Amino acid sequence: MEDILRQLSVTLRGMWLYRWWGLAAAWIVGPIIAAVVYLLPDRYESSARVYVDTQSILKPLMSGLAVQPNVDQQIGILSRTLISRPNVEKLIRMADLDLAAKTKEDRETLVINVTKALQIREAGRDNLYTLAYTDTDPERAKRVVQSMVSIFVESGLGDKRKDSDTARRFIEEQIKAYEQKLIEAENRLKEYKVRNMGTLGAGGQDYFRKMSEVSEQLNQAKLALREAENSRDALKRQLSGEESVALPEKMSSASLASMPVPELDDRIESMKKSLDGLLLKYTDKHPDVVGARKVIEELEAQKSAELQARRKAAASAASGAGASVGLSSNVNPVFQQMRLSLAEAEANVASLRARVAEYDSRLQALGAASRTLPQLETEFTQLNRDYDINKKNYDALVARRESATMAVEMGATSGVADFRLIDPPTVPSKPSAPNRLLLMPAAGLAALLIGGIVSFLISQIRPVFSDTQVLREVTGLAVLGAVSMIGDSDRLRNQRRSKVFFLGGVGALVGLFGAMTVWLLLARVG
Repeated sequence: MEDILRQLSVTLRGMWLYRWWGLAAAWIVGPIIAAVVYLLPDRYESSARVYVDTQSILKPLMSGLAVQPNVDQQIGILSRTLISRPNVEKLIRMADLDLAAKTKEDRETLVINVTKALQIREAGRDNLYTLAYTDTDPERAKRVVQSMVSIFVESGLGDKRKDSDTARRFIEEQIKAYEQKLIEAENRLKEYKVRNMGTLGAGGQDYFRKMSEVSEQLNQAKLALREAENSRDALKRQLSGEESVALPEKMSSASLASMPVPELDDRIESMKKSLDGLLLKYTDKHPDVVGARKVIEELEAQKSAELQARRKAAASAASGAGASVGLSSNVNPVFQQMRLSLAEAEANVASLRARVAEYDSRLQALGAASRTLPQLETEFTQLNRDYDINKKNYDALVARRESATMAVEMGATSGVADFRLIDPPTVPSKPSAPNRLLLMPAAGLAALLIGGIVSFLISQIRPVFSDTQVLREVTGLAVLGAVSMIGDSDRLRNQRRSKVFFLGGVGALVGLFGAMTVWLLLARVG
């Protein structure tokens, strides 16, 4: 602490030695600063207060039906972003500030200066804002504030409407895109259903139930086939043990050959009628239709064989040696009936075999399809999921579009945010800046400070050692001694006179700035 005080004392002594240099600098700089303060151009501030009413009776009524914008947040953002370059350039054009700007550099400087002079301040309560502008011309300041109010209101309504229109256009584009996606998903799903209609059926469980039914039908058909084969084999054994009986020949060979076979004819006619009935219900490939045709073919073949046998028998009777006996080998009726029964059994066996083959083919086809059913169901589920997602997004976008449209209409017609001009801008009668009453004393203090700085700098450039310890520290040499200055009366009188003159110079400088401050105060009051 003692070292600091000693160093301070040495510094002050050095500054005191060069005090006249500092006083001269203060007197040179002081009037210059005072003149600058006095000659500063007056700047006038024009302001207006705007209130934004965000309370609307439609807001609770439209709750849930339309998008409710956060008007308070929008106004807050608007107040912070109003002083942007596009708005400033628009303001310059509206207020005719660009008339004097001829070059690009002038316009850029004008934009910077106007941006610095613009202010938007909250007036102490919610949604109450003060728009202010400072300019050297009071009339121009008022004109600029009027333009600011217009831009503030237009930005509040126009930007909101612009944002809503932009959002609506975006939603429209998304709706078109999802509509196309939905159509494509519908087409893929439709094509898949048409391509796999027979395989998918009503679902996996119904499909396997169908396989079970076909398997059961196949087993029943196999059982019926075995029974029919057993019955046929029994008829064959009975037919092999039955002999034909010779009947007397009482008819000519021609009449015998043309004799009808009533049992076969009736049976053929009955089967043809049955076939016609089956064709009305089933296709040609149905097992019952195939079996009926097989029976008809067997009966017709049997009839043809019977007629052929009669013709052969008639020919043998006409040319044989035993014609006198008058006997013919006509067929025994019992034998003939057994042959008819055997033919029917053969036809039944053929029909059942065709039915077994058809059911077996169906079962194999169903089994082959069952192996691909899980993959088909997975693809079907994926297609349904894509369709559902696109449908959900499409419906949501359509609903949002309607909500956005309603919100825009509500904002445009109901005054969701009502801008009210509380205090219109006026032409300021007195300048708001510069504050010369504050700047003039500050200029006096600045002049004295500059004088002290000048004295300090000279003392550092041309140091004078007034303390032996400081001299020893600076030179690093031992000080042998110090000679004190013995002052006489003249020297003391000169020193006092010097102090008086110095203090008088400082006081005069202070008095000068004080007088100018009082004069400015009187001028403002007057």
